[in-house]
Amino acid sequence: MSKLLQKFPEQDRLLKILESGRQWIRPRLLTTVKAQGFDFPVYGFVMGPDDPTLPTLGLFGGVHGLERIGSQTILAYFESLFEQLQWDSDLRARLSGVRIVSIPLVNPAGLYFGWRSNPNGVDLMRNSPVEARIKPAFVLGGHRVSPKLPWYRGEEGAAMELEAQALVDFVKAEMFESSMAMALDVHSGFGFKDRLWYPFAGSHDPFPRMNEVKKLEELLNRSFPNHVYSVEPQAASYTTHGDLWDHLWELHAESPGSKERIFLPWTLEMGSWLWVRKNPLQLFSSMGVFNPVKIHRYRRTLRRHLPLIDFLLRATKNHKEWIR
Repeated sequence: MSKLLQKFPEQDRLLKILESGRQWIRPRLLTTVKAQGFDFPVYGFVMGPDDPTLPTLGLFGGVHGLERIGSQTILAYFESLFEQLQWDSDLRARLSGVRIVSIPLVNPAGLYFGWRSNPNGVDLMRNSPVEARIKPAFVLGGHRVSPKLPWYRGEEGAAMELEAQALVDFVKAEMFESSMAMALDVHSGFGFKDRLWYPFAGSHDPFPRMNEVKKLEELLNRSFPNHVYSVEPQAASYTTHGDLWDHLWELHAESPGSKERIFLPWTLEMGSWLWVRKNPLQLFSSMGVFNPVKIHRYRRTLRRHLPLIDFLLRATKNHKEWIR
């Protein structure tokens, strides 16, 4: 018998969303992870018409348990969205032609215990079988030395971790058949700028969908000329082995009919060094390195990034208007 969790606000918020949004979403229990006598369910859900070929936006957070702000941003978006759906008939009509799929807490045990990794000591964003074509920095770019060191990839030849495999299977099932699919995976912890990363994390090879990336960047610049995002490939900052979105890109490219379907995976990397610079005492807390500790900075973070999600949703649905 598993023990009862205590003080897990992100899971509490997710369960409330699953309940309050039951008329809008179809929840899925993707897997259950066990750690230190607790059971941690990994939930995904699908919103919108039951037609996987429709334009689809995927929202993901909590891959790294220390980066709580990622899950909190996704949860705050759905809390706001469901409130608006109660009274906004125009919004309800808009959502009739687009799907939203999500795993807000990919690594719930890591979130609960304050670990970057999952319970096996594996960094889920280094866990896919993709090998970097450019040698990454030792340790940081993913290694197989020991799970006691951060950025551990897992044993060579081993199956992917439950959480990573659940994300891969969910994306394949809910996004690969879409005519236009964009994913946003929300992270924090690198640099003084907020970055929108596109593939690749493991090489400087040109991304095959650069035409669509550039057009979306131009659309963002024209629509929100004062936005804060630097749009770039992840490898421009650092390279890694085992990136899940590089892996999913390869799987999508190998799937039947992929040339006629667009798949754009994005990573929002919030620049947490800015929070630390303004409040250096955060350095003395593992959570403080990756999250806005002060409440006014937390609220400012949500005000900054929730409009981006709304923009991506509208761009996904109306992709034929800007991809020409």
